[in-house]
Amino acid sequence: MINFEEELKKFHPSLEVEDAEEAIYNQDLTDMADLLVKTIKESEEKSEQ
Repeated sequence: MINFEEELKKFHPSLEVEDAEEAIYNQDLTDMADLLVKTIKESEEKSEQ
């Protein structure tokens, strides 16, 4: 059976929208555009050699 007291101890409330937005935007994430730019630069460097 589920022990509700134990489950409540594990509970962490979700972030409010503003806090979640701040947490997301403060992370340094690589997106597809960054990967594409990096790949193009590496390709150009290899072709110059």
